[in-house]
Order: sequence, then structure tokens, then C-alpha cells
Amino acid sequence: MRVSIFGTGYVGLVTGACLAEVGNHVVCMDIDADKVARLERGEIPIYEPGLEALVERNHAAGRLAFTTDADHATRHGEIVFIAVGTPSDEDGSADLRAVLAVARGIGRSLSDAQLVVTKSTVPVGTANKVREALREAGDGSFEPRVASNPEFLKEGAAVKDFMNPDRIIIGVADDASERQLRLLYAPFNRNHQKIVSMDIASAELTKYAANAMLATKISFMNELANLAEDVGADIERVRIGIGSDPRIGYHFIYPGVGFGGSCFPKDIRALARTAHDHGRPARILDAVEAVNQAQKQRLFEKITARFGEDLSGRTFAIWGLAFKPETDDIREAPARVLLEALWDAGARVRAHDPKAMDEIRRAYGDRDDLALFDDPYDALDGADALAVVTEWKAFWSPDFERIRTTLVQPVIFDGRNIYDPVELAALGFEHESIGRAAGTGAGDSAGHDDA
Repeated sequence: MRVSIFGTGYVGLVTGACLAEVGNHVVCMDIDADKVARLERGEIPIYEPGLEALVERNHAAGRLAFTTDADHATRHGEIVFIAVGTPSDEDGSADLRAVLAVARGIGRSLSDAQLVVTKSTVPVGTANKVREALREAGDGSFEPRVASNPEFLKEGAAVKDFMNPDRIIIGVADDASERQLRLLYAPFNRNHQKIVSMDIASAELTKYAANAMLATKISFMNELANLAEDVGADIERVRIGIGSDPRIGYHFIYPGVGFGGSCFPKDIRALARTAHDHGRPARILDAVEAVNQAQKQRLFEKITARFGEDLSGRTFAIWGLAFKPETDDIREAPARVLLEALWDAGARVRAHDPKAMDEIRRAYGDRDDLALFDDPYDALDGADALAVVTEWKAFWSPDFERIRTTLVQPVIFDGRNIYDPVELAALGFEHESIGRAAGTGAGDSAGHDDA
């Protein structure tokens, strides 16, 4: 099948490469000529395990091409995907300007046989706006067909998620559109029925509902973790206790320093904005957002409780800058909140992340109070304490003796509960974690959720 994808960001590029991998002929269009040129040379603008090889292989085979020509891309595809960004607007709503601009561009060259599918995460009603934009830009000789096909890709596992999905949501308004999408996704639907077909509005809402539910679980556990510290409980034992209930399960109940990234924060705000626009206060969603913003301050609060509010002359090491492991994405990352709070308090930072340091350099430029190191242990030199913010596997079982002797003081702020408080106490560390008293627990806490 011939497929066109507008947008070569995270969703568009993964979608294009994976659809090409099963034999489709895919054209990915982007207005950024430099980005398209880099992709043609095999340079991948994001870090995502397995994606570079996938792009290289399918580009070399002639199944995956890149262009800046919107008319060419539109004419190519039997199915045309819109996969551009929908960032939060000032009022929290999703900014649809890019989506609708792409739709108007597609409309100028669209034929009646083609299906336009929104892949971007968009509020309920966006498909109607896309259809109207297509209609206004077209010649009026036919009624454009639109559909919704939200993505459920976890950064760090996106290729695996696409190639082996647990469900494929399609929102359609007619039988022909459903047949086209079922045919497209047939290679991913062989093991058992994964396609869930529904009306367009329900498909648009399903994406937001899924992310909101997962974010709610995270904020709930973080609120309980803070309470656990107050009452002397161990949140990790609580997690095991409630997770063993199959009605709750273990996924997304790891306490920590809050969620970030490109999806959960903006999707919570957009869904809450939709609710408010319909006169229905989103009390739970508002609380999820408020708890998460507060939780991102927890490590800084623990640092100032230990070292005082004026951190002038202090230096802190940070391990982990991406919002989660296996990505270089720093959008709304908890580490950025900690960085900026430390700088505002007068501290210097020495930091390491396996993949995200270039993004941090782009975000903050050259600063006298920030030093980035390729070796995590080099970041410890001269630091008063270590804060672990992102649970990369390389941090789970470090050389604690080297950490203890390199730090000015043997203090670890464990923002993801990956270390055993009993073991660290025995090794002579002061250990501050989330929802656990120092010296408690039995080391069954390490883990994370893919958001």
C-alpha cells in the first residue's frame, strides 16, 4: 500500500519506518528541509532504540522516502497520515495550528479515493475541523474522508510497540475507511484481533483517556509516598501490597519525582481544557497535574532540608536528565526542574545522562554553573551529593565504594527508589528516597514504568 505521512517527528518517523518494514511504500513529508536532508543521509534526529537501523534498511530498499514537497506526498498516498505536533497552548488546550495547516495543504491535491487520518494526539472534534480544512482547500468535487488512528507508542520502546501492538484503535465514519485501515494494519493483526473500531469522537477521546488514567496512577502513588514519609511507612512495601491485587496491578505505581515527556503533561492539560470548555470541571485531572508539578520539587526540597536553602558554594551531581530511560527527550523532564531550582539557589551542577546531554546543551547553552560529563563517575568529583533523577539501567548497580570516596559527602538523593536503603546505610551513605525512611526496606523496589 502507498502511504504518506506529514511530520517526521517522533510519531511520524516511527510510524513511517514501521509501515515500510512490512512492505508498504512510504513517503514522509516535512517542511524542514535540513531535517529531510539529514534523514536522506541516514541521520536520525531522535534517539529511539532500533529506529536508526529500521530507517536505514527501508530507505536503502526504496520503501521509505523523505520529501519537502507536500503535493507530491499527498498524491503518493492511498492513506495520508497527519502526525505533527500539538503542543499545549497558553490555556492548556492543544494547539491545532500545525494540524490544520497540514490539512489545508493536503486538501489542495487530495482525490476522492484517498483517506486522511489524524495520527497526532488531538481533542475530540478535531477530525471535523480537519475535514472542513480539506474541504475548503479542495475543488469541492467530493466530500473528503477522514479518520482517527491515535498512537500508543512509549518512548524508548516505540518500535516494539508499533510492530507488536496490544491494540490498534481506529475511529471511522464509513465502511470504506474502515476497510482501508484494516488492510493497512493486517500485518500487525495476525496473532489475534487487535483492531478496535469505533466512531471518530470515541477514538479521539480514547487516547486522552488512556494517558490520563496512567498519569493519575502515578500522581496517586506519589501523593501516597509523601504521606508514607510523614507516617513512617515504606511506600515500596505498600506498592507491593496493592500491586498484588489484580484489580490494581503493578504497572504505573512506582513512586518517584513525577512524570514528564511530550505526552502525559500536555494531554492532561488538553483533556482538562476540553472538560472546562464543556462546563464540566475536571477535578481529578486538575489534581493530577497539581500533584505532579509539586512532586517535581521533591528532590530539591530534600536537598535544601539537608544542606539549607542557600546553596551558594555547593556542587551537586545529577545522574539522569531525560524524562525517562531509553530516550533523549527532556521535555518537561523532572531533572530540568531540579537543575533550575539548584541554579536559582546558587548551586553548581555536574551531570551525566547516557543520551540526553546534547539536548540539555541545546536547551541551556554554555553555563558556568553546569558541567556535563560522558562518564557518570566524573560528574561526582567535588560534588557534595548525588541526585539520581532518571533510572537508566547503568545506574542501578553502580560502584558504591567509588561513589562514596569521590563525593565530598556520602549523600545520595534517590529520586526513583532504585537503591536499597538498608544496603546504603550499611555502606555508610546518607540515603534519601521517595516515601521511604532511611535504613528501611528490603531492596525490592527497583523498577520503572514506560510512559
